[in-house]
Amino acid sequence: MKKKTAGHLALFGANTMWGIMSPISKMLLAAGVLSATALTDLRLVCGTALFWLLSLFVKTDKIDKGDYIRLFAVAFFSAALNQILFVNGVALTSPVDASMATSTLPIWTMLLAAFFLKEPMSAGKISGVLLGLGGATILILSGTAKGAGNESNVWGDLLCLGSQLSYAVYLVFYQDIIKKYSPLTLMKWKYLFAALMLLPFSFGALSGISWAEFTSGNWLSFGYIILFGTFLSYLIVPIGQKTLRPTVVAMYNYLQPICATIFAIFYGQDKLTPMKILAIALIFTGVMLVNKSREKAATH
Repeated sequence: MKKKTAGHLALFGANTMWGIMSPISKMLLAAGVLSATALTDLRLVCGTALFWLLSLFVKTDKIDKGDYIRLFAVAFFSAALNQILFVNGVALTSPVDASMATSTLPIWTMLLAAFFLKEPMSAGKISGVLLGLGGATILILSGTAKGAGNESNVWGDLLCLGSQLSYAVYLVFYQDIIKKYSPLTLMKWKYLFAALMLLPFSFGALSGISWAEFTSGNWLSFGYIILFGTFLSYLIVPIGQKTLRPTVVAMYNYLQPICATIFAIFYGQDKLTPMKILAIALIFTGVMLVNKSREKAATH
């Protein structure tokens, strides 16, 4: 029970940090000092450096020779392919469509887990996923308006959907690796392999960064993205992935639009309305339903 509680807290914390990172990243990108591709690469490079630096002071697991290939696959599906598809999808389609695509992760995960892991698709679980999706949809549509340059694009939408399917593959098919190694061991190899995969194709984006144009606000945003949105969040999220089922893990993805909305309200960029309160209630109800359905299944 204590391990599950720690898992829930880890997922809550990680998704809260990612949710706050979303508006911070948009502000940094809007400043024009670096591109989305460059920011993705910097997260991988800086994350790799920080995880390996920490491993000098914290004992990590020895990797079995046969697992290096699977760790490479983990890096491919959860970081490299996921990021390539999403960044390019966002560049083509509207922010609304990209956010909506992100909200499909629990659906992909539930379907894959049901088909390949034989995880039961109970009425409670299906209802929970759909309630969470409904709440996220209300938040996204009420907080983002389409305008010039922000129109939908079918190919962009498909790329964003593909990025979520890629991450769902990681959650469902690599449970053995996730549970076998410590969070630090998993992250340091995952980030190293992902960086090696992506850097040869996007090194030009890094070399074009205007470091001299960074303001103190830009540096603070960048620092949050690296330290909290990358290093700390990815260090703790495997704790939840080790103890909870893939569908429950994916449901916490719905917390991200809540945190982004609260951040925007706090900074006067948005207002709290009855519809937003309803959306947040739907999301939390959905997460509880999915979690309860899993507990019931475990007792039978």
